[in-house]
Amino acid sequence: MRTFLYTSRPSRVVFGVGTVSRVRDEVERLGCSRVLLLSSPALVEASARVRQALGVLLVAEFDGAAMHTPLEVTEQALDVLTQASADVIVAVGGGSTTGLSKALALRTDLPQVVLPTTYAGSEVTPVLGETREGRKVTQSSPAILPETVIYDVDFTLTLPVPLTVTSGVNALAHAVEALYSADANPVTDQQALDAISRIARALPRLAADPADPEARADLLHAAWLAGTCLATVGMGLHHKLCHTLGGGFDLPHAETHTVVLPHAMAYNAPAVPDVMRRIANALGVPDAPSGVYDLVASLGGPTSLRDLGLPEASLARAAELAVSTPYPNPRELTAEGIVDLLTDAWHGRRPEGPPSTEAGLARLTEQVVASFSQAPDPRVRALLGDLVRHLHTFVATNDVTDAEWQYAIDFLTRTGQRCGPTRQEFVLLSDTLGVSSAVDLLTNSRTPATTPSAVLGPFYVQGPPEAAHGSDISGGLPGIPLWVDVRITGTGGELVKDAVVDVWQSNEDGFYDVQLPDLDGPVLRARLRTDADGRITFWSILPSEYPIPDDGPVGHMLDAVGRHPYRAPHLHFMIDAPGHRRLVTQLFVSGGAYLDSDTVFGVKDELVVDFTPQTGPTPDGRQFEGEWRRLDYTFRIAPLAD
Repeated sequence: MRTFLYTSRPSRVVFGVGTVSRVRDEVERLGCSRVLLLSSPALVEASARVRQALGVLLVAEFDGAAMHTPLEVTEQALDVLTQASADVIVAVGGGSTTGLSKALALRTDLPQVVLPTTYAGSEVTPVLGETREGRKVTQSSPAILPETVIYDVDFTLTLPVPLTVTSGVNALAHAVEALYSADANPVTDQQALDAISRIARALPRLAADPADPEARADLLHAAWLAGTCLATVGMGLHHKLCHTLGGGFDLPHAETHTVVLPHAMAYNAPAVPDVMRRIANALGVPDAPSGVYDLVASLGGPTSLRDLGLPEASLARAAELAVSTPYPNPRELTAEGIVDLLTDAWHGRRPEGPPSTEAGLARLTEQVVASFSQAPDPRVRALLGDLVRHLHTFVATNDVTDAEWQYAIDFLTRTGQRCGPTRQEFVLLSDTLGVSSAVDLLTNSRTPATTPSAVLGPFYVQGPPEAAHGSDISGGLPGIPLWVDVRITGTGGELVKDAVVDVWQSNEDGFYDVQLPDLDGPVLRARLRTDADGRITFWSILPSEYPIPDDGPVGHMLDAVGRHPYRAPHLHFMIDAPGHRRLVTQLFVSGGAYLDSDTVFGVKDELVVDFTPQTGPTPDGRQFEGEWRRLDYTFRIAPLAD
């Protein structure tokens, strides 16, 4: 059983796009009306937007924030704050501006509203690092923690790629060290792993397309999570080294984090192998320290302390300072070990990482991913990169043999060979692995007010025969007669006329027409168009449960794992209407077989409906001896603008 302590920090977070417009409301929410705005000369546009949003609440500005929060700069800003009688501090910028805001708050106990423009994460921590007489001193206090943080994705869209990379790796460092902190706990662990995964996904996408808003949002989300980790648990060797190098040798903050992180991880790896395995899994690489190094190198980030301007002669002194004060770390600190670490970081050497096979696989993976870097479509680039990483990780994790991989190739070859105009074995494979339903679920989640979608299946045929309202599409095949009366509406209930509705189904024995070569032409499939009331009606027969084709590779796979090939009974619909999104779905027969074990995982509770038993006259006056069924349903489809 794991024993732990967890303390949450009472910060208010506003996250989104265009959230700078909320800054005045947040200031007034704190009961304040006289704002000191902190920024830096590089943030002219962002500062202007904050200035405009604050309006008459702004009484003073200071744009001299400096890296590592030098004491003399804090004293200058404090004079401006005092002379203006400010009652709240609003800071826009990265770690330097946030650090200055914290330093002022510590001295005045004034509330803070911070708008980050980088991914440093310090905005959600009660930690302040100040430089005094060439030495960086870190302290923690509730008075340091900003009251409100406003994350506006728009503020990060123009952040240059080099700064995006180093700032993102700075956030990554918070998450990494949180996982082997002496204060680690399950809540922070999950936040850290989520942050690591988001950073690993977002940085390559932003290197390819710096203005990708979704990747920017993902990285900013990760920065918040990583900063929360930094606020909640203590950090270790990596942060101590970076504070030493920054405060004592005036190295740039984010760049130093970026260079040192893989080497600090490699130093600690022997003491925390399980943590490194979890980090590697989150990154999608075989080895965590070398994986971080490779990520930085692939993005053109800094990998050498020498290139940051640190003299080689300073390494021994930096190591001495780093071990001069005891602090928690999973591996014992020795001056000799830290000198070796810093020497590797100074030369920019890649951490040795795992045995050569795994290291070679990691390099191979990044080489393949890098080969897509010139793809003109950023979405294609991102999809192929993620696909390669997941495939390589699968191969490595399962130690796939040549024979197993050759079998997989043969299986896919046989799958392709079974595809043709009347059979799509690859669709069957996607369906039975649940991939089709997973994609469908994601698609449907984007339009929650509509009828749920469902998989297309392998038996749809383009251009089905047109059918009139009230006609019989069964072609005289035996089965329980079924009267279908459905309406198509928009999400607001408005009737949708002129919608094209394709329908198709199996016969009473579970076969589609394309599986029955003796049939003369298409049956149990048709195309109808809604009338002015958004309505279609037709006769058919009650669909039956049926096995998907199981005489090919997919059937052999199901048999090998003890799965049945049956689908629950259903009726397919594809609805196209001008100005609306296409809806592909199925209606399942309530009480039918296999509803709880459909072999393609296609059943959704909302799509299980009554095919109600009836006797006597039908809606169009037909007479049947015995039972017939009736299906009444209203489909809701989304407008294209949604």
